[in-house]
Amino acid sequence: MSSSPGLSGSEVEWRYLELVRAVRQVIGIPLAVKLSPYFSSVANLTRQLVEAGANGLVLFNRFYQPDLDLETLEVAPQLVLSTSEELRLPLRWIAILYRQVPASLAASTGVHTAEDVVKVLLAGADVAMMTSALLRHGPEHLTVVEAGLRDWLEGRGMPSVGDARGLRSQRSVRDPAAWERANYITMLAGYPNQVHTEAR
Repeated sequence: MSSSPGLSGSEVEWRYLELVRAVRQVIGIPLAVKLSPYFSSVANLTRQLVEAGANGLVLFNRFYQPDLDLETLEVAPQLVLSTSEELRLPLRWIAILYRQVPASLAASTGVHTAEDVVKVLLAGADVAMMTSALLRHGPEHLTVVEAGLRDWLEGRGMPSVGDARGLRSQRSVRDPAAWERANYITMLAGYPNQVHTEAR
């Protein structure tokens, strides 16, 4: 639907909202909606989705993009597992949306380690979802992640994940602009120094 050049961004979003409203009318259980990061205004759309009946938002639905096989010249599906580096996009949006929309927030894409789980909790997530890490390491990896999370919380005197949730959301940090795109300039300005530091 969204790949049609005949549809504007607002039409795509309207159809998405209509689908959520229709599902909300026929089910009584909590409704979580998976989002992609490619909407024209993610923040505005999340507000509209909650108004349409969404109780939870999953940030973000990861697309498995097709590739071209140069031997057969066929379009070939290819599974590429995520890495922790991909956590930054959902981390940013969770930090921005925390307490801005009355919905549960789930981090999807890039959650691999206990440290990743801690980060999304600090940003404001209620849920940390992982698939690629379990495909790589097996279901027993959950035990490792849980132990690391417990160690981190206990080391800071926090009895539960609720004590960490949202502590570094945009509402809670000293410089809220650090979560905004404007910080891009600051990161680029500091890039040469960062490279020299990492090379030591």
